[in-house]
Amino acid sequence: MKLEEKLVIDERFVFTSKAKNKVFTIIGLGLFLFALGIYMVMSGGGHHEDAHGAVQAAGHAAEGHHEAFNWMTRVWVNLWHNTVFFAGVSVMGVFIVAYNYVAYAGWSAGLIRVPMSFGSFLPYAFGIMLIVFFFGHHDLFHWTHDGLTDPNSPHYDRIIAGKSGFLNTPFYLIRMVIYFSLWIYVNHLIRKNSFAEDINGTHTYWHKNTIVCTVFLIIFGVTSSMSAWDFVMSVDPHWFSTMFGWYVFASWHVSAIAAVTLIVVLLKERGYLTIVTENHLHDLGKFMFAFSIFWTYIWFSQFLLIFYAHIPEETVYFLDRMKNFGNHYTGLFYLNIFINFIFPFLVLMTRDAKRHMIILKIVSIAILFGHWLDFYLMLTPGTLKGNSGFGPLEIGTALVFLGLFIYVIANALSKAPLVAKNHPMLEESLHHNI
Repeated sequence: MKLEEKLVIDERFVFTSKAKNKVFTIIGLGLFLFALGIYMVMSGGGHHEDAHGAVQAAGHAAEGHHEAFNWMTRVWVNLWHNTVFFAGVSVMGVFIVAYNYVAYAGWSAGLIRVPMSFGSFLPYAFGIMLIVFFFGHHDLFHWTHDGLTDPNSPHYDRIIAGKSGFLNTPFYLIRMVIYFSLWIYVNHLIRKNSFAEDINGTHTYWHKNTIVCTVFLIIFGVTSSMSAWDFVMSVDPHWFSTMFGWYVFASWHVSAIAAVTLIVVLLKERGYLTIVTENHLHDLGKFMFAFSIFWTYIWFSQFLLIFYAHIPEETVYFLDRMKNFGNHYTGLFYLNIFINFIFPFLVLMTRDAKRHMIILKIVSIAILFGHWLDFYLMLTPGTLKGNSGFGPLEIGTALVFLGLFIYVIANALSKAPLVAKNHPMLEESLHHNI
């Protein structure tokens, strides 16, 4: 290996005080908007007033809610929405690392430390999710209310009673603990082995990681779908889709790829990751392009099957997002398709577009926002009905989580060299050319 290449792969990211202050500014602005949003909602000016009151009342009655709108519900939904989204991006970082190890991928060896850092946010997401569920589960999940499974109760719900073996609080919490414990432990092992490889210079740790990642892919094949049912689909307990696990997986995965691409570009703009060339950027662009199409394929397949079957208990999911609640979600529903499919498809179609950092930066930001919006549409209609909104509360919550995520990831990247210098595939990455 040439001397200049040796110097390049020893580079370390420095999380400077200036950079930390910028992150704290994002968090501070988010907290301000969050507090402002709460004040507006408490004052009655922060949620949508449904012009079709009869439709909204019918929706609440169908779910067994007869009480007036509680402003805290919107707070819990926003916290849950962002926790689920950023937890998904985090665990998908582990997933990206895993399939690159198992596939013996060489092109990604020079930038593998970027997705490897994502799992560092999982413990924080786990803690926040436990707190939000503990205090806000009745506002988030209708199936947690009392009397729904008791045939003698006036609130008895035959459908939810039939699902009570799976949808009950103790078993739900057990599953949540299992998901995060497995994900966090695997991420710990992967990072531990990778850092030990830097020090010892032996391929033993790479082989250990390949085994760990193989086992993780098997585990993740189950936990990714089950966590999607638990964290997202169960807010609509009367509805289900056999494709929903794949749908959430696709949204999480392309979001994580966009996050990896954005961080790689930002690092390169600041003089880091000098071994990453336009060829590596091209591959990241292809991943964003391909999995945006994959997400659209799953979205359309789920929509087509439900539309074609025309079963009321299934079509209500799309009706709520397309025209119920006074068309409150209609614009966002179609924006979701544009920003997550049409925009990245058209912009990234050419070879040159995938090799320019400014284009990759724009598209990755659009995809991240688009799939954050996708999760908003998955969670909000089933919880807030026509009482949702899109204002300071939503923007502030997103900024707080974004700031926390950036801080944790940047801190994780600063703990070790940016390049896994003894990775056995690094030489292939150094000479990657497409």
